[in-house]
Amino acid sequence: MENENLVSNAFKAFSKEAPEHAEAWMKLVQGLSSASALDHKTHNIAYLAVLAALKRINGIPFHVKMAKKAGASRDEIISAILVGLPPAGHVVTEVLPVAIDAYDNE
Repeated sequence: MENENLVSNAFKAFSKEAPEHAEAWMKLVQGLSSASALDHKTHNIAYLAVLAALKRINGIPFHVKMAKKAGASRDEIISAILVGLPPAGHVVTEVLPVAIDAYDNE
């Protein structure tokens, strides 16, 4: 797996211990992504905003890499994380160091 170091241990266990479920999940995720009217970069930075609002820290490194690969700048990543401040509150700032580290060390 190309992004092996960026995938959480939980997702690795899911993929290993329930490969049929993981395959079905990935097909769903890919299908929803394909159905999106957003361009790839916008989709990825929006995804980061949702992860930050939900405090899904484990998914941040992988999805930062995907956003960066799609052309997102460091400032766009930071702005995507912080867009959730008004509705989600300070919880989004807990994701910020992980996102910045992932972007800078990608």
